Amino acid sequence: MSTTSHEPVAAGTPTVVLVHGAFAESASWNGVVADLRRRGYPVVAVANPLRGLREDAEYLRSVLDSLTGPVVIAGHSYGGSVMSEAADGAEGVVALVYVASFNLEVGESTGELAARFPGGELGSALYPVPYPLAGGGTGTDLYIRQDEFRAVFAADVAPETAELMAATQRPIEATALADKATRAAWKTIPSWTMVTTQDLAIPAESMRFMAKRAGSTTVEIDASHAVTVSQPAAVADLVDAAARATT
Repeated sequence: MSTTSHEPVAAGTPTVVLVHGAFAESASWNGVVADLRRRGYPVVAVANPLRGLREDAEYLRSVLDSLTGPVVIAGHSYGGSVMSEAADGAEGVVALVYVASFNLEVGESTGELAARFPGGELGSALYPVPYPLAGGGTGTDLYIRQDEFRAVFAADVAPETAELMAATQRPIEATALADKATRAAWKTIPSWTMVTTQDLAIPAESMRFMAKRAGSTTVEIDASHAVTVSQPAAVADLVDAAARATT
């Protein structure tokens, strides 16, 4: 987890918490972090464990509970599922920003929403890697095949950068995508959504459906799923807009 400070730089300035999704890491927010810091926001880019929706949400909630003052959270991809679960009832959270992301209803899973609308090509690019569980048994991590990573995840990212992202990708435990949401913070916290129209991981129609259901303020951008890397200024603009509207 990278952090600037847990204290706001000015009265009323929210801390921005950034939550990455599957097949990414907190460094995928680096361009957004740099932009937000220039605007005066304290920023925390959380290392999402990617082990299970409940476990990941509990970890994020522990970070949120450690902060003081208002908080704006932005989640990318599966990070939005975690954000919605963790932020429900969290003191100080004033806005949710879904960036090429999922915002689940109670009882839904990330995998279910990913498959509800046509156009997603991520599933066929995944491969499983079994790993031993601490208490016995075997778990399954999912990775994107490196030779397909740029095409399905980061088509508008420079090839050399996409190659690094593919090599440093964080796998997700397969069961995390099947875990069902038990909370939906967007029902009580204002939300903003960035729909990435060239996204092959989450179809744009899926993002539009979730945003409309949540009553989210929505912007659309011509970008791939890896918009936090390819267009960090646009992402920072949306986070800034959410912060200004709610604080």
